[in-house]
Amino acid sequence: MNENKVIRFELLGSFSWGKGENDKWERNTASGKKAMSFLQYLIVNHTRNISAEELIDRFWSQRSTDPVNALRSMLFKIRRYLKEMFPGLENMIVTLRGCYAWDPALRIELDSEEFERACIKARRQPEDTGAETLSRVISLYKGDFLAGNDSDWAIPMRQYYQTLYLDACREALPLLQKQNRWMEVVSVCEQAQNVDFAAEDFVAYRMQALLSLGQSAQAVEQYEQFRDQLWDEFQITPSEHVEQIYALAMGMSRGIQGNEDILKLVAEEEYDGRAFFCNFRIFQQIVALERRHLARSGGASTLVLARLTNKVVPATDAKRLERVLLDGLRAGDPVARLDATSYILMLTGSSPDHAQLVTDRLERAFRKTYSHSKACISFRISELEPGNKVSVENL
Repeated sequence: MNENKVIRFELLGSFSWGKGENDKWERNTASGKKAMSFLQYLIVNHTRNISAEELIDRFWSQRSTDPVNALRSMLFKIRRYLKEMFPGLENMIVTLRGCYAWDPALRIELDSEEFERACIKARRQPEDTGAETLSRVISLYKGDFLAGNDSDWAIPMRQYYQTLYLDACREALPLLQKQNRWMEVVSVCEQAQNVDFAAEDFVAYRMQALLSLGQSAQAVEQYEQFRDQLWDEFQITPSEHVEQIYALAMGMSRGIQGNEDILKLVAEEEYDGRAFFCNFRIFQQIVALERRHLARSGGASTLVLARLTNKVVPATDAKRLERVLLDGLRAGDPVARLDATSYILMLTGSSPDHAQLVTDRLERAFRKTYSHSKACISFRISELEPGNKVSVENL
């Protein structure tokens, strides 16, 4: 087969085309969004004959009064575009009985199909060569499948190639970690997070690699970015595994090396005048310890559930309430976030009557500081007693 009969299309990332590796043109914008999607559909299905009914159902359905004529006009336009893309090649799309197909004299190569074949082949490689093979596979993924095409037919395929890519990353990371190739681990995780930022395994691998490289401050920064983005998008907190890596990163960033440093870290108190903000699991453990303390001391402590009501702007008003709680409570009072509009806190050594005074003060502070907010705060108070478990639902 003559070499000039081989044409290439790149569908991963920016859509582009050419006759060889060094003969490529980026897509222009003159073709129009629908026409480009139509052409890309023909390219993706280049191995089969496509019926006129399928094309009409896919691109016109009931939105056109004359879909047959619309299809003919579109094919005329697509043939003209292809002639501009590949000067010298004629009749690239041929008409058969009731269907359309690419000229059988052409050999069409797609980077997406090459990537798919490489992913399948990589799974059969032995472990000792797996890291190199998977690294090459990952490098083939230049971006999301037809990133500019939001047509219904393109989205499932985009998700499919994303899954292939993320699975390849997940297979490569433990092999790279085993070989102490930390910079490559960071690079793979960074690219994978651009595809799925909420996948915690990539965050964990990236933080561990940064710690191995001695970059604990960057690991802490990575955690904080992930935590904030996860909450803003889904109103959930990182898993306990990620929290443990974060705790290790915090310790390393403070220069912990030996036993004396560890004891110093455990004993030191860094009061910044604000309450202690933690995740709910840690909050539960603090409450459990306080219940044991109350069994010995006979004192009193109180749990308080603070919830936003009325006309709430979840992300904005929740951050406002969080600031009021952290600034208005004592440094020893733990606070945890429950969901998008509620927080739970413990007032250590406080009776329910004293807790009522505290909540009144917090509500006044919120109203004074954010007078333009239409949100209201409701408080539920429950005394914490030894041997009496108080669940959030009971507050």
